[in-house]
Parts: sequence; structure tokens; C-alpha cells
Amino acid sequence: MVERFEKLTIGVAQIYKNIQRIKKYQMNEIGLKGTHVMCIYYLHNHPDGLTAADLCEICKEDKAGISRILSDLAHGGFIRYESANDTKYRAKAVLTAEGQTCANTVNDMILQATQKGGVGISEAEREIFYRVLFLISDNLNQLCAELEHCESSMPFTHLTDEKGAIPHE
Repeated sequence: MVERFEKLTIGVAQIYKNIQRIKKYQMNEIGLKGTHVMCIYYLHNHPDGLTAADLCEICKEDKAGISRILSDLAHGGFIRYESANDTKYRAKAVLTAEGQTCANTVNDMILQATQKGGVGISEAEREIFYRVLFLISDNLNQLCAELEHCESSMPFTHLTDEKGAIPHE
């Protein structure tokens, strides 16, 4: 069990670090940051635009992070906002022509990284890998939800004695 845990956590961490390094390196070449990749990617896939809340949901990022990314992209001329009431609040971000050009470059980078990462993997192996990966993810999401439920319903009395002092072990 412990060996499987080590393999999973080390493997996922290494893949994540490599993806971050690839994003950083390739985005530096076009003057952007690795954090911009997913927003540009999803905005390209949604030509009618996405709100900051939409991007938070699909990019799995917090509001502050998405806000910074959108601000960077707007200042760089990669996005504009479309709003019925002329405010950015709940407005949809849409790629500009420059943003579309950047998105094409990002998509090429993604294709190259995906192809290189999948060398030696058959289509059947890829299907099994993704099925198992998402099953593990769903199972761990369920565990987190259960732990959060338990955590929120249980006071942290085990950290202190009845006088509020931390007991010696």
C-alpha cells in the first residue's frame, strides 16, 4: 500500500512539475507566463467568451488567481470584455485578434507536449490510464468531501485539554 502511495504521489508530482516547466519555458518565448496557458486555451475553445467565475470553475483556480491572469491578459491586449452594462463585473472575457494568434501558438505547444508525453503509449493503454486516473481523482475527491464534513462537525478538542493548554505527550 505504502509503495503504491509513493509511486502515485511521486509520479503525479513529477508530471505536474514537468507540465509547469514546459508551460513556463514555452510561454516565456511569447512573453507570457505559464499561468496564462489554461485561460487562453479555454477562451479559445469558447469564442463567445467566459466570465471569471466560469474560468475559476473550469481551470480549477481561485478567484484571485484568475483575476490576476485576466488583468495581465487585458493589459497585454490578449482579451477584451463584453458586458451588457459596460462593467467588468460578470462580463465575459473574449480573445482579441492578438489573443487568437497567441491561442494558436498555445494550442501548437499543447499538441507538441501531448504527443511527446504519449510516445510509446497505445490507444488502449491511454484509455485505461485516463479511466483509472479519473477514478482515482473522483475517489480522492469523495474522501476529501468526507474529511471536510467530519472536520467541520468535530471540534478540535484533541489539541488542547479542558483548560485550553496543549497537553504534553
